[in-house]
Amino acid sequence: MISFLSNAIISWLKHERPLHQTPLSNFEKVRHEVRLCDIVLLEGRSRVSEVIKLITQSTWSHAALYIGRLHDIEDPLLREALRQHYAGTPDTQLIIESELGEGTIVRALTAYEKEHLRICRPRGLGYQDSQDIIRYSIGRLGSSYDVRQIFDLARFFFPWFIMPRRWRSSLFSASPGKNTQTVCSTMIAEAFGSVQFPILPLVKRGEGDKVKLYMRNPKLCTPSDFDYSPYFDIIKYPFLDFYNYAEMHLQPWDGATGLSADERDFYIEEMNSEQD
Repeated sequence: MISFLSNAIISWLKHERPLHQTPLSNFEKVRHEVRLCDIVLLEGRSRVSEVIKLITQSTWSHAALYIGRLHDIEDPLLREALRQHYAGTPDTQLIIESELGEGTIVRALTAYEKEHLRICRPRGLGYQDSQDIIRYSIGRLGSSYDVRQIFDLARFFFPWFIMPRRWRSSLFSASPGKNTQTVCSTMIAEAFGSVQFPILPLVKRGEGDKVKLYMRNPKLCTPSDFDYSPYFDIIKYPFLDFYNYAEMHLQPWDGATGLSADERDFYIEEMNSEQD
């Protein structure tokens, strides 16, 4: 009965609204640009995505780690370990992610070809560090998804003193939950933490202007942290950009396609007449 109820709730949370008629990102450019250990951010269209976006006050609800193709993985034993979780062709571009109802899994990058995406690239990450990050993430394959952590994170955003004790976040308790469970951004933060690569560290200044970095608790990491982090470069490939048209103002402003009734609440039908 509990399992049935849990599966029903997960199914409800994973329900997605329809795709945009025209994608916001140019997937072909994203696919050719992405490199090892890039973070691929996803806007998300499910109910749980909306919860995460509301909690974190961000567009981004999901993060995946790009690990390249099978031949990009240096260690043959690691490649074999990955094959235990992925039965596709060796030339497929792969990501590792933690997903509600699935746990930590590997899948093709093309699973998100119709979605709104952004690339966050770790600045100055060395080749060996990238292999170690991939090694860590492959080692997490099969871990279950920590649904409770979403609610812990939500409680963390409320002022501590107004929360009933039984509702307060247990993220910093001695036993903050099963260490075999994770969420998308936590797993990736732990992978980067394994090579001491910062995301949003605390910087403490000491005597003589010496500084010390403190790694942030990875359980508090959210997808938007990779977007905000000064240690990641942001790469965007909009579906329509200045490279497609010679003039700065983009000729499609003059297109003939109309807006639906719902779209008119958010967009201007006749831009020129509004400006006159």
